[in-house]
Amino acid sequence: MTVQLKNRLASELADLRSSGLLLHPRVLDAANRARTTVDGREVVNLASNNYLGFADHPALKAKAAAYLEQWGAGAGAVRTIAGTLRIHEDFEEQLAAFKHAGSALVLQSGFTTNQGVLGTLLREGDLVVSDELNHASIIDGLRLTKATRKVFKHADSADLDRVLRDHPTDGLRLVVTDGVFSMDGDIAPLGELVRVAREHGAITYVDDAHGSGVLGEAGRGTVHHFGLQDADDVIQVGTLSKAWGVVGGYAAGPRDLRELLINRARPYLFSTAHPPAVVGALSAALDLVQSDPSFMERLWANTRFFKAELQTLGFDLMGSQTPITPVLFGEASTAFEASRALFHEGIFAVGLGFPTVPRGQARIRNIVTAEHTRHDLEQALAAYAKVGRALGVI
Repeated sequence: MTVQLKNRLASELADLRSSGLLLHPRVLDAANRARTTVDGREVVNLASNNYLGFADHPALKAKAAAYLEQWGAGAGAVRTIAGTLRIHEDFEEQLAAFKHAGSALVLQSGFTTNQGVLGTLLREGDLVVSDELNHASIIDGLRLTKATRKVFKHADSADLDRVLRDHPTDGLRLVVTDGVFSMDGDIAPLGELVRVAREHGAITYVDDAHGSGVLGEAGRGTVHHFGLQDADDVIQVGTLSKAWGVVGGYAAGPRDLRELLINRARPYLFSTAHPPAVVGALSAALDLVQSDPSFMERLWANTRFFKAELQTLGFDLMGSQTPITPVLFGEASTAFEASRALFHEGIFAVGLGFPTVPRGQARIRNIVTAEHTRHDLEQALAAYAKVGRALGVI
């Protein structure tokens, strides 16, 4: 008997509900800032990726409004037909210079960037070796290729060496890693990974979604953090949301990479270009982070304070090295209960459980931003102390 749509939907939702994995996203009733209103309650926001506080920054809004007025509400077409406005190419040149790359190309999102770039680069007979904790967009992007896919242990250059040694190929060899890992907040040992890749004739592909705007001089990212910005065997991709506060994805590397992506990357070829207001806001974000170092200074000062105080309280931060600050609760039910209790105390911080993170490693992922005040963080710490003791975690 043919499965009916309503039965399939009901069955899938019932499975999610019974396993405790059915999502009910909270709704923000105001702009995404360090303090905002969620479901009618004023809260300290520790749940966003708005690292530098740019999502509602006046400079971004002003340039977005100016571009909207001059260039219109939308681009009107895909880039390869009639959708490439002069401002698109101007911003890509600005981004390439910021990243110290030969060229840059903007795509619709960080997720589709991985699909587009990996799908364009890799062919049957190639070898790609991916960190076991890489983001879902990398995993899905690799599934679309015909390359031989292998995995190395998380952040383990010795295991990467083993995998590359055990799988010789005459094709392209590509090592893929996140720059900063979004669930644990640790930084890839990029210098060691690139060294091993070079020993085996491989190139390195870094998804810097959580590193751009956070690491390196003026937020240039993980590649710059390790002094690899001038390397011609390192490809940088990432998102234009998170620290940049807007939306989109990018690939930065040799000029020929840009030309090939223009001709082969399917998300680029078959999606309408970014609206002018988005381009204006992104251009303002790059200007702002380079002209005013205080954004990154506040981000890291807040990060150091918050981490140190949580550790003093007795929480396990899982080795985080960045503003991504996971607090380990173990079981998903405990993490979700902690999230609800924190919300009751005026703190918006989301619990994460399996399958987003491994079983037994459920956590609340906090992200500290440049916009948080010391008072915001002290309020959050007081709430964590109260909730952690009530649940027997500390």
